[in-house]
Amino acid sequence: MKIGHAHLKVRDLERAISFYAGFLGLEVVERVGDRYTFLTSGEMHHEIALQNAGPDAPTPPPSGTGLYHVAFEVPDKRSLAEAYTKLTEAGVPVSAVDHVISWAIYFPDPDGNGLEIYWDTRDEPGGEALWQGRNLPIPEEELRVSR
Repeated sequence: MKIGHAHLKVRDLERAISFYAGFLGLEVVERVGDRYTFLTSGEMHHEIALQNAGPDAPTPPPSGTGLYHVAFEVPDKRSLAEAYTKLTEAGVPVSAVDHVISWAIYFPDPDGNGLEIYWDTRDEPGGEALWQGRNLPIPEEELRVSR
C-alpha cells in the first residue's frame, strides 16, 4: 500500500491552483467544472486534488484534529533552497528545520493547509537513519540561492 494523493478543500480554487503551480511546480491535469481540480508533478494522475469549498468555508481550528501537513520531497539541497527563496521572496511565512534525517521547510497554503518541502539527508554526511525527535534550526544562509 502507498499514499496516492492528498485531497484539500479550498476557498478559492483559482488562487489555490496558482499557489500549487507557482510554488510547487504542479500542473493541472484535470478540472471538473468549478468544483475540483487535480494537479500532478507528472509521476501519477494527480498528487493533489483541490475541492472548491467556497469563500465562506470555515478554517479548521489550529489545535484540533485533522491534517497537519502534506510533504513533498525534493532531490537535493539546491532544490530545497530554491523553494525556500521563492516562498520567502513572495512573503509566505516559512519555518526551516533540520531533523537530521531531513532538512524541511514548513509553510501554509493560502487556505492555511500545512505544507512541507523536504530534502532527505539520511545518506548525507552527518545524517542519521532515524529521526529521534530532533528539530534543529537551519541557518538562513544555507537556504539562500542567487537568482
